[in-house]
Amino acid sequence: MLSACSTGSQFPEESLDISGLQELAQTQIGATGEYLTDDFDPTEFLTTWNFNNLEPEERAKFYKETDLSDGTKLREYNLIAIDKEIEVAPGVFYPAWTYNGQVPGPTIRATEGDTMKITFINSGSKPHTVHFHGFHSFDMDGAMSEQLVLPGDEFVYEFKADPFGTHVYHCHSFPVSQHISKGLYGAYIVDPKVDTRPVPDTELVMVMNGFDVNFDGANEIYAVNTRAFAYNYEPIEVKAGELVRIHLSNMLEFDLINSFHLHANFFDEYKTGTKLEPGQFTDTVILGQAERSILDIRFREPGMFMFHPHATEFAELGWMGLFKVTE
Repeated sequence: MLSACSTGSQFPEESLDISGLQELAQTQIGATGEYLTDDFDPTEFLTTWNFNNLEPEERAKFYKETDLSDGTKLREYNLIAIDKEIEVAPGVFYPAWTYNGQVPGPTIRATEGDTMKITFINSGSKPHTVHFHGFHSFDMDGAMSEQLVLPGDEFVYEFKADPFGTHVYHCHSFPVSQHISKGLYGAYIVDPKVDTRPVPDTELVMVMNGFDVNFDGANEIYAVNTRAFAYNYEPIEVKAGELVRIHLSNMLEFDLINSFHLHANFFDEYKTGTKLEPGQFTDTVILGQAERSILDIRFREPGMFMFHPHATEFAELGWMGLFKVTE
């Protein structure tokens, strides 16, 4: 067998269009084939929270907000556990457990001090819960055996949105590793009541995840927002000079750490989003399971800028994308 650096007579170096092959490799990064379904749009997911992608009549089935006398809001949600097959790579389907038929589940967003009221309906085939990271009472934790919501039942979680930051929610039924890896998780964002950070021009929600498609206890597909190479197929469009804020979370199961690396640019990182001053200025962050950060980026010039984990195996198996930066 010839290695990549062999120079046998079968492949004379002068006959290879090296620059052409490199260009082909760069422009055709990703999976072979096309996605067969359109029931989940990773690009739409980036800027969707509180069901703001739905028409008012449809949105009202899942979300309602009411102004309260103290200046806060009552935010009411319907989350529904549903067993559903989802497409995680072109032509590759996975039997997921979902919130509202999607992975990640719908992004929930509030302002510090708001009252959260989440009606959870279990229409799945297993006992499930919703466990929110943040402050709440014991009986709202969704982690103990007596707090499991059986198939066909429902439960109402109610608590104040606190502390501000970028958080997550997920099922805490047993075994938790199975319920998370099957897709029962989502982003939960709490904005500060008084926010002294720079105002972003664009906000994006990115949930890093993966899928064990052959059920051997290890992931074969990695992604941000579920679909392998989604943002290679459709690069994320932003503008040079504007402030882009990413709410980044790591819900990858079976691998202890994940990371986010941005090419040719740096960003301010607000760890967990719970402080109003950034903790570092960098181009790479490392997150353990369920860790989160806010990343503030200003692209200095137009171009196509890659982002991916610095675990290159994850990148080669689907967790890679591009920012398309325009004037």
